[in-house]
Amino acid sequence: MPRFSALTWRILGFNALALIVLTVGVILVQASGRGLVEERMNSIREQADIIGGTLAAYATDPETHTLKVADAEPLLGQLIAPTRLRGRLYLPGGQLAVDTRDFLPRNVVQISELPSLDTTSQLKEWFRRVYDGVMGVRPFAQLQPYYEAGDDGRVYREVDTALSGVTATAERVDDRNRLVLSVAAPVESRYRTIYGVLLLSTEGGDIDDILRAERFTLFEVFLVAFLVMLFTSLYLAGTIAEPVKRLAAAADLVRSGAGGRGVIPNFPERTDEIGDLADSLRSMTANLYDRIDAIESFAADVAHELKNPLTSLASAVEMYSRAKDDETRARLLAIVRGDIKRIDRLITDISDASRLDAELSRETKEPVALSRLLSTIIEIYRMTDNPREVDYVLHDELPPAATVRGRDERLGQVFRNLIDNAASFSPQQGKVTITASRHDMVARVTVEDDGPGIPPDNLESIFERFYTERPGENFGRNSGLGLSIARQIIEGAGGRIYAENRAPDNSQGQGARLVVELPMAALHA
Repeated sequence: MPRFSALTWRILGFNALALIVLTVGVILVQASGRGLVEERMNSIREQADIIGGTLAAYATDPETHTLKVADAEPLLGQLIAPTRLRGRLYLPGGQLAVDTRDFLPRNVVQISELPSLDTTSQLKEWFRRVYDGVMGVRPFAQLQPYYEAGDDGRVYREVDTALSGVTATAERVDDRNRLVLSVAAPVESRYRTIYGVLLLSTEGGDIDDILRAERFTLFEVFLVAFLVMLFTSLYLAGTIAEPVKRLAAAADLVRSGAGGRGVIPNFPERTDEIGDLADSLRSMTANLYDRIDAIESFAADVAHELKNPLTSLASAVEMYSRAKDDETRARLLAIVRGDIKRIDRLITDISDASRLDAELSRETKEPVALSRLLSTIIEIYRMTDNPREVDYVLHDELPPAATVRGRDERLGQVFRNLIDNAASFSPQQGKVTITASRHDMVARVTVEDDGPGIPPDNLESIFERFYTERPGENFGRNSGLGLSIARQIIEGAGGRIYAENRAPDNSQGQGARLVVELPMAALHA
């Protein structure tokens, strides 16, 4: 099993990539050190112009138009001393007249490293050169090498240009890949008489040291930022990837059947999307197990309900073979026919109940005119055969255009089940009363009968599947699924259904009342 999940690696990778791109961009921007070089070059140019003008004013002979070297040498030394530059003064012919390296102590001392002898020292030297090459002012740039020209200054391009009266600059690298900047300025009078050329140049390494210090600071910042990125990425991965990984593992256990209701981890301290996901998965798992338990219970109830008529049918068939007279055979055949009808009714109702949830989830709710639906149902009952002479009475107190949201065939099935249930408990020539009324934005439909009523302890259990408690003459004529199906449909429509007795104290003896409440969709004029 990997130490880190794929999501953790992605978080680390993308955060590191963003940091690397940012750092590389900063390094590339600073790679040439262009800003530092240009700033330094401008500073040297200004100093060259000032020193050249000073030399032209105080170390030249206007009559002979020559440079007084004896006066120029100490003056140049004084002017160059506060700077970190090397000054050279060339005559109009290009000959070297003064070099501050000959009399300034900082320029006199030159340090050169001896070549390494052992392998370790050579490796260190090689790594140092690579580091210096990368960290140099102009890494990987192709600049002209710096060299000492000796007494002839014309070999320097900038000196040759300055002898024509134009200040010139140059950039070179020494043998240690250190940048050397040079500025050659003419020493001339105000009448453009050229007395010589002043060449100011940096000593190798002064600009490189500044830039290396800046880049080393940049790498220190990068290291700190990388460590912060690493810890924040690990924290982010721990707060996102690890909980998701645990939820996925728990979901696999549920899928394989090895887990239970409580296998999904709970994150009560999380108020973010991970906590919402865990709560949703826990709720989904609980609903799934509730559905499984309901299916198992339903299967057991189906087996039990089918077993009773099958047992009766088997007994009747066995007795039929032993019957000795036609009257007994006729009575047994009636039992067989009744059991077959009961089995057929059970199978039909069981089929409806088993697919009801799926069908309700797929159906689209539409506005249903409740008054028209109820009047149509009552009209059908009045027109059909009514051997018990039950009277069906409708009291419609709803506004004419009142609608509820649902499916008219489903709501019709609910009210037919309730009316059939009321009729089955009503006595001969009894009355079933249907009343529809409005209470705020709720449509209430009640179905009342003149039967014995419902035991107070059973007011809720009558909505359970296969619940039947009927008079002897109606035993076996109902599957016990009608009210259960009615509750499923009503709750799917956003309403509720409940039972009560018509007696003021809710006791038995004056008939039962089944109440359906549905939210009204709209009221149109």
